[in-house]
Amino acid sequence: MRNGITRRGLFAAGAVALAMATTPLSGALAQDTTNLRFSAVFSDQDIRARMMERLAEAVAEDFTLEVHHGGTLFGQGTELVALQRGNLEMGNIAPQDISNQIPAWSILTSAYIFRDADHLAAFFASDAGAEMKALAEEQLGIHILGPTFFGTRYVGLRPDRRIDTPADMAGIRLRMPPGESWQFLGEALGANPTAMAYAEVYTGLQTGAIDGQDNPLPNVQNMKFYEVMSQIVLTSHLVAFDLLTISSSAWNEMSPEQQAEFQAAADDAMAWSAAEHQSSEAALVEYFTGQGVEIYTPDLDAFRAYAQERYLASPLSADWPEGMLERINAL
Repeated sequence: MRNGITRRGLFAAGAVALAMATTPLSGALAQDTTNLRFSAVFSDQDIRARMMERLAEAVAEDFTLEVHHGGTLFGQGTELVALQRGNLEMGNIAPQDISNQIPAWSILTSAYIFRDADHLAAFFASDAGAEMKALAEEQLGIHILGPTFFGTRYVGLRPDRRIDTPADMAGIRLRMPPGESWQFLGEALGANPTAMAYAEVYTGLQTGAIDGQDNPLPNVQNMKFYEVMSQIVLTSHLVAFDLLTISSSAWNEMSPEQQAEFQAAADDAMAWSAAEHQSSEAALVEYFTGQGVEIYTPDLDAFRAYAQERYLASPLSADWPEGMLERINAL
């Protein structure tokens, strides 16, 4: 008894050691990191898939990112609700999905609102951008890390019809994602918008169920839409972006130091992805031309004027924050 060790104590210590040795990784060792499930509709071949790999590596000391591509965990348009219900920690959320719940956000989904990727980044880094992010956090319970730029959206068509102005788009069944903001965007291009899930677009073009789709060039390559299209019209109607988002509950569980490190890692990954997309777009014009797809620029002034007139005359603009359009244009 002089050393304080008893037979019963030895048996107890041995039991603890055995329990630790036989505890699965998800128990003892994995307790050192927090698991964050991430859902997106983009494929594992997308540049943004590598963006998430970079982020995962950067935060691996404290967090394990469980990444699900191709809408396999949650389908397009359902990720935001999953975040709100606590069924998901992170998602690649379309601003159009946010605008379905916060009409003021529809200004960020309107045609020709951002000039390019730099303008988009400048907005979200500004006070005006901070106000819009705070609005989403307060009303939806999500924390927006930043915009994930993935190219400029252009119109890709199956029929061989020359498009110079919005009037030429009359009768075109243009696939747009579901949701009021997306459907109105299709109308603002002069088309007949048709809701269809992203994964169904290739077959829709192939069978003629739709006449066209709108996506950035990297998406057209990843999903091989160019195989079932005759032309790409460089309408440049939308600087395409989603939002790298984490639930407020998951964010608030982090220490201030972890939040700062996570945000810095996300900023680095998003900047890398934006640069990769811009580089890819330039090369893809040549690639698609080589595949027999006609590529040309329509009358952009006509498209811009028509779209802006439609937006300003619509009920959507009534929900836009006062002075926000002027603040965006001034950046």
